[in-house]
Amino acid sequence: MDYVDGFVLAVPTANREAYRQMADKAAHVFKAQGALSVVECWADDVPDGKVTSFPMAVQRKDDEAVVFSWITWPSKEVRDKGMKAAMEDPALDPAHNPMVFDGQRMIYGGFQAIVQL
Repeated sequence: MDYVDGFVLAVPTANREAYRQMADKAAHVFKAQGALSVVECWADDVPDGKVTSFPMAVQRKDDEAVVFSWITWPSKEVRDKGMKAAMEDPALDPAHNPMVFDGQRMIYGGFQAIVQL
């Protein structure tokens, strides 16, 4: 089964297009390193919670939107090699592809698929 890297972050709404461009550049790098797919989703129906929620998890501010993203890889081994190479790619260097969000509030992790239909 596939291996998935998942991400949740808060992006200033004013930076939506800049984020889309940054994510598009990164997606091409991940695909070149073996990713099967890269999906970036801008919040549309993401309610505030009372105990927990996406907005609470990333400490979303009033002028920010939640972004939910994932990269699908054919295996953890391909992901480990591909992610390492992607992080060393000059195209992802903040000097060439600046982060337009607060990376300290980003939640991320790697997941083994247990159901895939």
